[in-house]
Amino acid sequence: MTPASLTNPSLPNAAKPSAPLALRPHEVRLDTILLYGTFGLLMFGPLAFGAVEPWATFVLQSGATLLLLLWLGKQIRRGELNIQGHPLFLPMGVFGLLIGLQVLFHRSSYRHDTISAALQYCAYAMLCFVASQTVRRVSQARKLAVILSIYGAAIATFALLQGLSPNGKLYWLRRPRLGGWIYGPYVNHNHYAGLMETLVPIPLVLCLSHLAGTKARVAAGAAAAVMAGTIFLSGSRGGMLAFIGEMVVLAVVLVQRRRGMRSALTAGAILALLISLLAWVGGSELNRRMRSIGSETRTELSGGMRASIARDSLRMFAKKPILGWGLAAFPVVYPQFRSFYTNFFINEAHNDYLQLLVEMGALGFLTMLWFLVTLYRRAFSKLGDWMSDTNGAVALACMLGISGILVHSVVDFNLHIPANAALFYVLGTIAAAPPLAQRARRRHSVRYQNPAGLGFSDSASAPACRT
Repeated sequence: MTPASLTNPSLPNAAKPSAPLALRPHEVRLDTILLYGTFGLLMFGPLAFGAVEPWATFVLQSGATLLLLLWLGKQIRRGELNIQGHPLFLPMGVFGLLIGLQVLFHRSSYRHDTISAALQYCAYAMLCFVASQTVRRVSQARKLAVILSIYGAAIATFALLQGLSPNGKLYWLRRPRLGGWIYGPYVNHNHYAGLMETLVPIPLVLCLSHLAGTKARVAAGAAAAVMAGTIFLSGSRGGMLAFIGEMVVLAVVLVQRRRGMRSALTAGAILALLISLLAWVGGSELNRRMRSIGSETRTELSGGMRASIARDSLRMFAKKPILGWGLAAFPVVYPQFRSFYTNFFINEAHNDYLQLLVEMGALGFLTMLWFLVTLYRRAFSKLGDWMSDTNGAVALACMLGISGILVHSVVDFNLHIPANAALFYVLGTIAAAPPLAQRARRRHSVRYQNPAGLGFSDSASAPACRT
């Protein structure tokens, strides 16, 4: 039986493969373009002010479409359609179907905005799909971890420098049209914190694991400390709570696994010290923001603006509980339910869960729960010995970043910022993906040598011994 018939049982025994099983050079290059093109697009979003402006949103959407077309072109050239299944595809597809029902049956209160938001979700879906088809090997995940750690540390360093010498302009050059609390490349400091919440677990997990040498782990720890420190220096109270939530999840994982506790506690102590030093740089403004967390929470619970929006949102949901008012229709519908006077335009509910409930109804909300339960169940199943296993470390880093955004989403709308949302969904896709393949490697503990001194491993993929 030929190798082709082993790969594809539908081929007859005498059939010859049209192409070798190993990827051809041009296919390897195309895979590289798809991989780094996807993450390059994800890294472009935050640098373009969060991809909230029309031109940046267009680049994100058109880039995602181009990547998908390149992937399809690769399949056509090979003469086969090879799709790796993923457990999140089904809930994502159901969510897309619900949006389609809103548009086709005129269930949206503002059809134009629903279609525009649907196109944005299509871009997220395309990025998730391409990432799931291209991130398949451990070596790829390690390279991406290094790239994203350097990227996050660079943005955090820029944010620190900008915070020391602000002039009210993005990149010291461009003044926001509608004002804002600038931090880093974002107009809104809360959304900068959302980016760091997503990225900081990557170098943090690398620092705590045994997957890198001592110098690399120290560098990763320093990067994580700078990135985490800027969450506090940004003044985002939701970001501070989200980071604390991430640390709680990490502590739970460490306690459950009961492995490497000494090194984890040592790295944690260093991280806490560096964060404290960075927090000290923030001075009285940071201290004021941290002290205000308790008072602001009491104010909101007793009748603040966010609490009023939340109550109004529940009344909106009660009017259309099944399929909601339409994706992205919240700012259009809300004024008729608003229970307080304000000169401000309320464009978001400042609670991603409530806004999803209003816009997509109970069906959309249940689909979101299905998505998250599947994601966490698959991610937890891969943790294992994450300190020594790349698959477990990848799952943990992605899961921590996702957890931070989910905590922050209770008091903000990071998932309505395209750059942050795209990163959230792609990392969620990687967290729930099947385990990454690892190339056979030489292990010195089980190593044979021929008389000429040429060694090979005991792996099945090792070359045959020559005499």
